[in-house]
Amino acid sequence: MTESGRRVTPDGRGAQGGGAAVHRVYSVVVFVVLASLDNVAIGLVPPLYQPISGALGVGESVIGLVTAVSFLVSAVAAVGWAYVGDRTNRKPLLMIGTVLWAAGTAGSALAGNYLTFFGAQVLAAIGLGAVGSVGFSVVTDLISPRRRGLVMSFWGLSQGIGTLAGTLLGGVLGAADWRRPFLLLSVTGIVATIAYLFTYDVRRGQSEPELAAVLAAGADYDHRISRRDLPRILGRRTNVWLVLQGLPAQAAFGSLVWLPVLFQQRAEDQGYSTATAIVVGSVFATLFQLGGALSIVGGLVGDALQRRTPRGRALVAAVGILAAVPFYVVLFFVPIRIDVPDGAGAGTIISAVLGSVFTEPTVGLSLLTAILALALTSANSPNWFALIADVNPPEHRGTVYSLGNLVNGVGRATGNGLVGAVFQGLRGAFPPPLNFAVGLAVFQLFFVPTGIMYWLASRSSPRDIEDVHELLADRATATRQEGTLPT
Repeated sequence: MTESGRRVTPDGRGAQGGGAAVHRVYSVVVFVVLASLDNVAIGLVPPLYQPISGALGVGESVIGLVTAVSFLVSAVAAVGWAYVGDRTNRKPLLMIGTVLWAAGTAGSALAGNYLTFFGAQVLAAIGLGAVGSVGFSVVTDLISPRRRGLVMSFWGLSQGIGTLAGTLLGGVLGAADWRRPFLLLSVTGIVATIAYLFTYDVRRGQSEPELAAVLAAGADYDHRISRRDLPRILGRRTNVWLVLQGLPAQAAFGSLVWLPVLFQQRAEDQGYSTATAIVVGSVFATLFQLGGALSIVGGLVGDALQRRTPRGRALVAAVGILAAVPFYVVLFFVPIRIDVPDGAGAGTIISAVLGSVFTEPTVGLSLLTAILALALTSANSPNWFALIADVNPPEHRGTVYSLGNLVNGVGRATGNGLVGAVFQGLRGAFPPPLNFAVGLAVFQLFFVPTGIMYWLASRSSPRDIEDVHELLADRATATRQEGTLPT
Protein backbone atom coordinates (compact mmCIF):
# COMPACT_ATOMS: atom_id res chain seq x y z
CA MET A 1 0.00 0.00 0.00
CA THR A 2 1.08 3.61 -0.42
CA GLU A 3 1.00 6.08 2.43
CA SER A 4 -2.51 7.08 1.32
CA GLY A 5 -3.71 3.48 1.31
CA ARG A 6 -3.75 2.95 -2.50
CA ARG A 7 -2.31 -0.35 -3.76
CA VAL A 8 0.85 0.00 -5.81
CA THR A 9 3.16 -2.36 -7.59
CA PRO A 10 6.72 -2.78 -6.26
CA ASP A 11 8.03 -0.31 -8.86
CA GLY A 12 5.77 2.38 -7.42
CA ARG A 13 3.20 2.48 -10.23
CA GLY A 14 -0.27 3.33 -9.11
CA ALA A 15 -3.67 2.21 -10.17
CA GLN A 16 -4.04 5.07 -12.64
CA GLY A 17 -1.85 3.10 -15.05
CA GLY A 18 0.81 4.39 -17.42
CA GLY A 19 4.26 3.06 -18.04
CA ALA A 20 6.17 2.70 -14.81
CA ALA A 21 9.40 4.09 -16.26
CA VAL A 22 7.72 7.13 -17.83
CA HIS A 23 5.72 7.83 -14.70
CA ARG A 24 8.85 7.55 -12.55
CA VAL A 25 10.86 9.91 -14.76
CA TYR A 26 7.98 12.38 -14.83
CA SER A 27 7.74 12.29 -11.03
CA VAL A 28 11.48 12.84 -10.60
CA VAL A 29 11.40 15.79 -13.01
CA VAL A 30 8.52 17.39 -11.11
CA PHE A 31 10.35 16.96 -7.79
CA VAL A 32 13.49 18.55 -9.24
CA VAL A 33 11.52 21.45 -10.73
CA LEU A 34 9.77 22.07 -7.41
CA ALA A 35 13.13 22.11 -5.61
CA SER A 36 14.40 24.57 -8.19
CA LEU A 37 11.41 26.89 -8.04
CA ASP A 38 11.45 27.32 -4.28
CA ASN A 39 15.05 28.49 -4.58
CA VAL A 40 14.09 30.92 -7.34
CA ALA A 41 11.88 32.52 -4.71
CA ILE A 42 14.83 32.68 -2.29
CA GLY A 43 17.14 34.33 -4.81
CA LEU A 44 14.61 36.82 -6.13
CA VAL A 45 14.82 39.55 -3.49
CA PRO A 46 18.56 40.34 -2.97
CA PRO A 47 19.18 41.84 -6.45
CA LEU A 48 16.16 44.10 -5.92
CA TYR A 49 17.00 45.52 -2.49
CA GLN A 50 17.43 49.02 -3.88
CA PRO A 51 14.24 49.36 -5.98
CA ILE A 52 12.08 47.59 -3.38
CA SER A 53 13.39 49.80 -0.59
CA GLY A 54 12.74 52.88 -2.71
CA ALA A 55 9.19 51.82 -3.57
CA LEU A 56 8.30 50.94 0.01
CA GLY A 57 10.09 53.92 1.58
CA VAL A 58 12.54 52.01 3.77
CA GLY A 59 16.30 51.43 3.81
CA GLU A 60 18.03 48.62 1.94
CA SER A 61 19.20 47.05 5.20
CA VAL A 62 15.55 46.76 6.29
CA ILE A 63 14.73 44.81 3.12
CA GLY A 64 17.81 42.69 3.78
CA LEU A 65 16.31 41.92 7.19
CA VAL A 66 13.25 40.46 5.42
CA THR A 67 15.52 38.01 3.62
CA ALA A 68 17.24 37.04 6.86
CA VAL A 69 13.92 36.51 8.67
CA SER A 70 12.56 34.52 5.73
CA PHE A 71 15.51 32.13 5.89
CA LEU A 72 14.86 31.57 9.58
CA VAL A 73 11.07 31.19 9.28
CA SER A 74 11.44 28.69 6.44
CA ALA A 75 13.88 26.64 8.48
CA VAL A 76 11.66 26.58 11.58
CA ALA A 77 8.57 25.70 9.55
CA ALA A 78 10.48 22.88 7.83
CA VAL A 79 10.88 21.03 11.14
CA GLY A 80 7.12 20.85 11.60
CA TRP A 81 6.47 19.96 7.97
CA ALA A 82 9.13 17.22 8.04
CA TYR A 83 7.93 15.63 11.28
CA VAL A 84 4.37 15.41 9.93
CA GLY A 85 5.72 14.14 6.61
CA ASP A 86 7.66 11.36 8.36
CA ARG A 87 4.39 10.22 9.96
CA THR A 88 1.79 10.70 7.19
CA ASN A 89 1.20 10.95 3.46
CA ARG A 90 3.76 13.35 2.02
CA LYS A 91 2.11 14.28 -1.28
CA PRO A 92 -0.61 16.63 0.07
CA LEU A 93 1.96 18.39 2.26
CA LEU A 94 4.13 19.21 -0.74
CA MET A 95 1.16 20.58 -2.66
CA ILE A 96 0.00 22.74 0.26
CA GLY A 97 3.52 24.09 0.76
CA THR A 98 3.85 25.01 -2.91
CA VAL A 99 0.51 26.83 -2.93
CA LEU A 100 1.54 28.79 0.18
CA TRP A 101 4.83 30.05 -1.23
CA ALA A 102 3.15 30.90 -4.55
CA ALA A 103 0.53 32.93 -2.67
CA GLY A 104 3.22 34.67 -0.61
CA THR A 105 5.18 35.52 -3.74
CA ALA A 106 2.09 37.01 -5.38
CA GLY A 107 1.39 38.99 -2.21
CA SER A 108 4.92 40.36 -2.29
CA ALA A 109 4.32 41.71 -5.80
CA LEU A 110 1.08 43.39 -4.76
CA ALA A 111 2.40 44.83 -1.48
CA GLY A 112 1.95 48.59 -1.13
CA ASN A 113 3.89 49.00 2.10
CA TYR A 114 6.69 47.38 4.05
CA LEU A 115 4.54 45.45 6.54
CA THR A 116 2.49 43.84 3.77
CA PHE A 117 5.67 42.89 1.92
CA PHE A 118 7.14 41.46 5.12
CA GLY A 119 4.02 39.39 5.84
CA ALA A 120 3.85 38.04 2.29
CA GLN A 121 7.50 36.99 2.39
CA VAL A 122 6.93 35.20 5.70
CA LEU A 123 3.96 33.32 4.21
CA ALA A 124 6.11 32.28 1.27
CA ALA A 125 8.85 31.15 3.65
CA ILE A 126 6.43 28.90 5.55
CA GLY A 127 5.48 27.16 2.30
CA LEU A 128 9.10 26.84 1.23
CA GLY A 129 9.83 24.85 4.38
CA ALA A 130 7.60 22.01 3.15
CA VAL A 131 9.09 21.78 -0.33
CA GLY A 132 12.63 21.32 0.95
CA SER A 133 12.18 18.99 3.93
CA VAL A 134 9.30 16.78 2.77
CA GLY A 135 10.65 16.71 -0.77
CA PHE A 136 14.02 15.46 0.50
CA SER A 137 12.36 12.55 2.30
CA VAL A 138 10.54 11.54 -0.88
CA VAL A 139 13.59 11.80 -3.11
CA THR A 140 15.75 9.61 -0.85
CA ASP A 141 13.18 6.85 -1.29
CA LEU A 142 13.80 6.99 -5.05
CA ILE A 143 17.58 6.55 -4.86
CA SER A 144 19.68 3.46 -4.20
CA PRO A 145 22.55 3.97 -1.72
CA ARG A 146 25.18 3.40 -4.42
CA ARG A 147 23.96 6.38 -6.45
CA ARG A 148 22.88 8.75 -3.70
CA GLY A 149 25.74 11.19 -4.23
CA LEU A 150 25.10 11.48 -7.97
CA VAL A 151 21.32 11.82 -7.79
CA MET A 152 21.44 14.14 -4.79
CA SER A 153 23.87 16.31 -6.75
CA PHE A 154 21.06 16.86 -9.27
CA TRP A 155 18.68 17.61 -6.41
CA GLY A 156 21.14 20.11 -4.94
CA LEU A 157 22.05 21.46 -8.38
CA SER A 158 18.41 22.17 -9.13
CA GLN A 159 18.27 24.28 -5.97
CA GLY A 160 21.46 26.09 -6.95
CA ILE A 161 20.13 26.72 -10.44
CA GLY A 162 16.95 28.01 -8.87
CA THR A 163 18.87 30.49 -6.75
CA LEU A 164 20.84 31.65 -9.79
CA ALA A 165 17.65 31.93 -11.82
CA GLY A 166 16.10 34.00 -9.04
CA THR A 167 19.13 36.30 -9.00
CA LEU A 168 19.04 36.70 -12.78
CA LEU A 169 15.25 36.99 -12.97
CA GLY A 170 15.20 39.61 -10.24
CA GLY A 171 18.05 41.67 -11.67
CA VAL A 172 17.02 41.54 -15.34
CA LEU A 173 13.22 41.33 -15.37
CA GLY A 174 12.93 43.43 -12.22
CA ALA A 175 15.36 46.20 -13.22
CA ALA A 176 12.54 48.30 -14.69
CA ASP A 177 9.69 47.00 -12.49
CA TRP A 178 10.59 44.99 -9.39
CA ARG A 179 7.07 43.52 -9.09
CA ARG A 180 7.08 41.62 -12.40
CA PRO A 181 9.36 38.70 -11.43
CA PHE A 182 7.28 38.03 -8.30
CA LEU A 183 4.08 37.78 -10.35
CA LEU A 184 5.71 35.51 -12.93
CA LEU A 185 7.06 33.18 -10.25
CA SER A 186 3.72 32.91 -8.45
CA VAL A 187 2.01 31.77 -11.66
CA THR A 188 4.79 29.26 -12.28
CA GLY A 189 4.30 27.88 -8.77
CA ILE A 190 0.63 27.21 -9.39
CA VAL A 191 1.46 25.41 -12.65
CA ALA A 192 4.00 23.25 -10.78
CA THR A 193 1.37 22.35 -8.19
CA ILE A 194 -1.00 21.16 -10.90
CA ALA A 195 1.79 19.10 -12.46
CA TYR A 196 2.46 17.48 -9.09
CA LEU A 197 -1.09 16.10 -9.03
CA PHE A 198 -0.06 13.49 -11.58
CA THR A 199 3.02 12.13 -9.80
CA TYR A 200 2.78 8.78 -8.01
CA ASP A 201 3.10 8.22 -4.28
CA VAL A 202 6.64 7.03 -3.57
CA ARG A 203 6.76 4.10 -1.15
CA ARG A 204 8.71 4.79 2.01
CA GLY A 205 11.90 2.73 2.13
CA GLN A 206 11.55 1.44 -1.43
CA SER A 207 15.21 2.19 -2.32
CA GLU A 208 16.73 0.20 0.56
CA PRO A 209 18.36 -3.10 -0.51
CA GLU A 210 17.50 -4.74 2.83
CA LEU A 211 13.78 -4.06 2.26
CA ALA A 212 13.60 -4.74 -1.48
CA ALA A 213 12.47 -8.37 -1.26
CA VAL A 214 9.74 -7.87 1.33
CA LEU A 215 8.36 -4.76 -0.40
CA ALA A 216 8.36 -6.55 -3.75
CA ALA A 217 6.39 -9.37 -2.09
CA GLY A 218 3.66 -6.89 -1.17
CA ALA A 219 4.60 -6.01 2.40
CA ASP A 220 4.64 -2.41 3.64
CA TYR A 221 7.22 -0.43 5.57
CA ASP A 222 4.93 0.93 8.27
CA HIS A 223 7.48 2.25 10.73
CA ARG A 224 6.95 5.95 11.48
CA ILE A 225 8.77 8.51 13.56
CA SER A 226 7.58 9.31 17.08
CA ARG A 227 8.71 11.71 19.78
CA ARG A 228 10.60 8.97 21.58
CA ASP A 229 12.83 8.64 18.50
CA LEU A 230 14.29 12.13 18.89
CA PRO A 231 16.94 11.17 21.51
CA ARG A 232 17.93 8.26 19.27
CA ILE A 233 18.34 10.63 16.30
CA LEU A 234 20.55 13.00 18.26
CA GLY A 235 22.45 10.05 19.69
CA ARG A 236 23.91 9.30 16.25
CA ARG A 237 27.19 11.22 16.35
CA THR A 238 27.23 11.78 12.59
CA ASN A 239 23.85 13.51 12.78
CA VAL A 240 25.29 15.94 15.32
CA TRP A 241 28.16 16.95 13.03
CA LEU A 242 25.97 17.08 9.92
CA VAL A 243 23.53 19.39 11.68
CA LEU A 244 26.06 21.63 13.43
CA GLN A 245 28.28 22.17 10.39
CA GLY A 246 25.50 24.21 8.84
CA LEU A 247 25.85 27.00 11.38
CA PRO A 248 29.27 28.26 10.22
CA ALA A 249 28.84 27.05 6.64
CA GLN A 250 25.60 28.92 6.09
CA ALA A 251 26.99 32.05 7.73
CA ALA A 252 29.49 32.05 4.87
CA PHE A 253 26.95 31.05 2.22
CA GLY A 254 24.43 33.57 3.58
CA SER A 255 26.90 36.39 3.02
CA LEU A 256 27.13 35.43 -0.66
CA VAL A 257 23.61 36.72 -1.37
CA TRP A 258 25.34 40.11 -1.35
CA LEU A 259 27.51 39.10 -4.31
CA PRO A 260 25.25 40.92 -6.81
CA VAL A 261 25.55 44.04 -4.65
CA LEU A 262 29.37 43.83 -4.71
CA PHE A 263 29.43 43.82 -8.51
CA GLN A 264 26.68 46.44 -8.66
CA GLN A 265 28.80 48.71 -6.46
CA ARG A 266 31.83 48.07 -8.67
CA ALA A 267 29.79 49.12 -11.70
CA GLU A 268 28.53 52.28 -9.99
CA ASP A 269 32.09 53.05 -8.86
CA GLN A 270 33.08 52.98 -12.52
CA GLY A 271 30.38 55.54 -13.34
CA TYR A 272 27.42 53.45 -14.48
CA SER A 273 23.82 54.37 -13.67
CA THR A 274 21.97 52.46 -10.97
CA ALA A 275 19.64 50.66 -13.44
CA THR A 276 22.57 49.46 -15.54
CA ALA A 277 24.59 48.55 -12.44
CA ILE A 278 21.75 46.34 -11.11
CA VAL A 279 21.69 44.33 -14.34
CA VAL A 280 25.51 44.12 -14.41
CA GLY A 281 25.65 42.97 -10.79
CA SER A 282 23.01 40.28 -11.30
CA VAL A 283 24.60 38.93 -14.49
CA PHE A 284 28.10 38.85 -13.02
CA ALA A 285 26.88 37.15 -9.84
CA THR A 286 24.95 34.58 -11.87
CA LEU A 287 27.87 33.96 -14.22
CA PHE A 288 30.35 33.55 -11.38
CA GLN A 289 28.22 30.94 -9.63
CA LEU A 290 28.17 28.54 -12.57
CA GLY A 291 30.83 26.47 -10.84
CA GLY A 292 28.04 25.10 -8.69
CA ALA A 293 27.09 22.89 -11.66
CA LEU A 294 30.18 20.85 -10.83
CA SER A 295 28.39 19.51 -7.75
CA ILE A 296 27.73 16.52 -10.02
CA VAL A 297 31.46 15.82 -9.92
CA GLY A 298 31.41 16.11 -6.13
CA GLY A 299 28.54 13.62 -5.98
CA LEU A 300 30.30 11.17 -8.29
CA VAL A 301 33.55 11.41 -6.33
CA GLY A 302 31.63 10.93 -3.08
CA ASP A 303 29.90 7.81 -4.45
CA ALA A 304 33.18 6.37 -5.72
CA LEU A 305 35.09 7.00 -2.50
CA GLN A 306 32.18 5.79 -0.37
CA ARG A 307 32.36 2.43 -2.11
CA ARG A 308 35.98 2.18 -1.01
CA THR A 309 35.59 3.49 2.55
CA PRO A 310 32.50 4.44 4.61
CA ARG A 311 34.33 7.68 5.45
CA GLY A 312 34.32 8.69 1.78
CA ARG A 313 31.48 11.18 1.47
CA ALA A 314 32.42 13.16 4.57
CA LEU A 315 36.08 13.35 3.53
CA VAL A 316 35.16 14.68 0.08
CA ALA A 317 33.02 17.41 1.67
CA ALA A 318 35.74 18.34 4.19
CA VAL A 319 38.47 18.71 1.58
CA GLY A 320 36.23 20.65 -0.80
CA ILE A 321 35.08 23.17 1.80
CA LEU A 322 38.56 23.92 3.15
CA ALA A 323 40.22 24.15 -0.27
CA ALA A 324 37.66 26.68 -1.52
CA VAL A 325 38.41 29.43 1.02
CA PRO A 326 41.47 31.00 -0.69
CA PHE A 327 39.70 31.03 -4.08
CA TYR A 328 36.76 32.96 -2.62
CA VAL A 329 39.09 35.53 -1.10
CA VAL A 330 40.85 36.03 -4.45
CA LEU A 331 37.47 36.39 -6.22
CA PHE A 332 36.40 39.29 -4.04
CA PHE A 333 39.60 41.29 -4.54
CA VAL A 334 40.45 40.70 -8.21
CA PRO A 335 39.71 44.03 -9.94
CA ILE A 336 37.21 43.81 -12.78
CA ARG A 337 37.05 46.27 -15.65
CA ILE A 338 33.39 46.60 -16.64
CA ASP A 339 32.72 47.67 -20.23
CA VAL A 340 29.01 47.75 -21.09
CA PRO A 341 26.77 50.34 -22.79
CA ASP A 342 25.26 52.45 -20.02
CA GLY A 343 21.49 52.82 -20.24
CA ALA A 344 21.09 50.09 -22.87
CA GLY A 345 18.50 47.33 -22.71
CA ALA A 346 18.99 44.25 -20.56
CA GLY A 347 19.77 42.03 -23.56
CA THR A 348 22.52 44.35 -24.79
CA ILE A 349 24.09 44.56 -21.33
CA ILE A 350 23.99 40.77 -20.88
CA SER A 351 25.69 40.29 -24.28
CA ALA A 352 28.38 42.79 -23.32
CA VAL A 353 29.05 41.07 -20.00
CA LEU A 354 29.27 37.65 -21.64
CA GLY A 355 31.60 39.01 -24.30
CA SER A 356 33.88 40.53 -21.65
CA VAL A 357 34.71 37.02 -20.42
CA PHE A 358 36.79 36.59 -23.57
CA THR A 359 37.89 40.17 -24.20
CA GLU A 360 38.69 41.41 -20.69
CA PRO A 361 41.40 39.39 -18.85
CA THR A 362 40.25 40.48 -15.37
CA VAL A 363 36.75 39.15 -16.03
CA GLY A 364 38.11 35.86 -17.36
CA LEU A 365 40.39 35.45 -14.34
CA SER A 366 37.54 36.21 -11.96
CA LEU A 367 35.30 33.69 -13.70
CA LEU A 368 37.95 30.97 -13.44
CA THR A 369 38.48 31.72 -9.75
CA ALA A 370 34.74 31.66 -9.09
CA ILE A 371 34.29 28.34 -10.90
CA LEU A 372 37.04 26.75 -8.82
CA ALA A 373 35.64 28.13 -5.56
CA LEU A 374 32.07 27.04 -6.30
CA ALA A 375 33.16 23.66 -7.65
CA LEU A 376 34.98 22.88 -4.41
CA THR A 377 32.22 24.04 -2.06
CA SER A 378 29.57 22.33 -4.18
CA ALA A 379 31.00 18.97 -3.10
CA ASN A 380 29.37 19.73 0.25
CA SER A 381 25.76 19.64 -0.91
CA PRO A 382 25.29 16.18 -2.52
CA ASN A 383 27.41 14.44 0.09
CA TRP A 384 25.54 16.13 2.95
CA PHE A 385 22.22 14.98 1.47
CA ALA A 386 23.54 11.46 0.88
CA LEU A 387 25.07 11.14 4.35
CA ILE A 388 21.77 12.03 6.02
CA ALA A 389 20.14 9.21 4.06
CA ASP A 390 23.01 6.81 4.78
CA VAL A 391 23.05 7.19 8.57
CA ASN A 392 19.27 7.34 9.19
CA PRO A 393 16.37 4.92 8.55
CA PRO A 394 13.69 6.14 6.09
CA GLU A 395 11.26 7.40 8.74
CA HIS A 396 13.87 9.74 10.27
CA ARG A 397 15.35 11.35 7.18
CA GLY A 398 12.92 14.21 6.63
CA THR A 399 13.16 15.24 10.28
CA VAL A 400 16.96 15.07 10.39
CA TYR A 401 17.14 17.05 7.16
CA SER A 402 14.82 19.67 8.62
CA LEU A 403 16.87 19.91 11.84
CA GLY A 404 19.94 20.47 9.69
CA ASN A 405 17.99 22.94 7.61
CA LEU A 406 16.93 24.76 10.78
CA VAL A 407 20.55 25.22 11.83
CA ASN A 408 21.34 26.14 8.23
CA GLY A 409 18.63 28.78 8.40
CA VAL A 410 20.01 30.24 11.61
CA GLY A 411 23.49 30.35 10.10
CA ARG A 412 22.26 31.76 6.81
CA ALA A 413 20.12 34.40 8.51
CA THR A 414 23.06 35.31 10.75
CA GLY A 415 25.42 35.61 7.82
CA ASN A 416 22.94 37.53 5.72
CA GLY A 417 21.99 39.87 8.55
CA LEU A 418 25.41 40.49 10.07
CA VAL A 419 27.26 40.99 6.83
CA GLY A 420 25.16 44.08 6.08
CA ALA A 421 26.19 45.58 9.42
CA VAL A 422 29.81 44.59 8.73
CA PHE A 423 29.70 46.38 5.39
CA GLN A 424 28.48 49.55 7.12
CA GLY A 425 31.09 49.24 9.85
CA LEU A 426 33.88 48.85 7.29
CA ARG A 427 32.73 51.81 5.21
CA GLY A 428 34.76 54.26 7.29
CA ALA A 429 38.04 52.44 6.68
CA PHE A 430 37.28 51.00 3.24
CA PRO A 431 35.17 53.05 0.78
CA PRO A 432 32.71 51.13 -1.45
CA PRO A 433 33.11 48.73 -3.14
CA LEU A 434 36.19 47.72 -1.08
CA ASN A 435 34.14 47.45 2.09
CA PHE A 436 31.98 44.78 0.42
CA ALA A 437 35.05 42.81 -0.70
CA VAL A 438 36.64 42.90 2.77
CA GLY A 439 33.42 41.94 4.53
CA LEU A 440 32.72 39.01 2.21
CA ALA A 441 36.30 37.75 2.57
CA VAL A 442 36.07 37.77 6.36
CA PHE A 443 32.86 35.73 6.31
CA GLN A 444 34.46 32.96 4.22
CA LEU A 445 36.58 32.04 7.25
CA PHE A 446 33.45 30.41 8.67
CA PHE A 447 34.12 27.56 6.24
CA VAL A 448 37.10 26.44 8.36
CA PRO A 449 35.08 24.99 11.30
CA THR A 450 32.70 23.46 8.73
CA GLY A 451 35.54 21.48 7.20
CA ILE A 452 36.66 20.30 10.63
CA MET A 453 33.16 19.03 11.47
CA TYR A 454 32.97 17.08 8.23
CA TRP A 455 36.26 15.41 9.14
CA LEU A 456 34.76 14.47 12.53
CA ALA A 457 31.71 13.10 10.70
CA SER A 458 34.00 10.93 8.62
CA ARG A 459 35.17 9.25 11.82
CA SER A 460 31.68 8.49 13.18
CA SER A 461 29.79 7.69 9.95
CA PRO A 462 31.07 4.11 9.39
CA ARG A 463 29.47 2.83 12.60
CA ASP A 464 26.23 4.79 12.10
CA ILE A 465 25.86 3.47 8.53
CA GLU A 466 26.38 -0.09 9.70
CA ASP A 467 23.76 0.38 12.44
CA VAL A 468 21.16 1.42 9.84
CA HIS A 469 21.92 -1.60 7.65
CA GLU A 470 21.49 -3.92 10.64
CA LEU A 471 18.24 -2.22 11.71
CA LEU A 472 16.64 -2.52 8.26
CA ALA A 473 17.82 -6.12 7.89
CA ASP A 474 16.24 -6.98 11.25
CA ARG A 475 12.95 -5.39 10.21
CA ALA A 476 12.97 -7.29 6.92
CA THR A 477 13.57 -10.55 8.80
CA ALA A 478 10.69 -9.76 11.14
CA THR A 479 8.45 -9.19 8.13
CA ARG A 480 9.27 -12.56 6.63
CA GLN A 481 8.67 -14.28 9.94
CA GLU A 482 5.53 -12.45 11.03
CA GLY A 483 4.08 -11.16 7.75
CA THR A 484 4.17 -7.54 8.86
CA LEU A 485 6.76 -4.97 9.81
CA PRO A 486 6.94 -3.83 13.46
CA THR A 487 5.46 -0.43 14.21
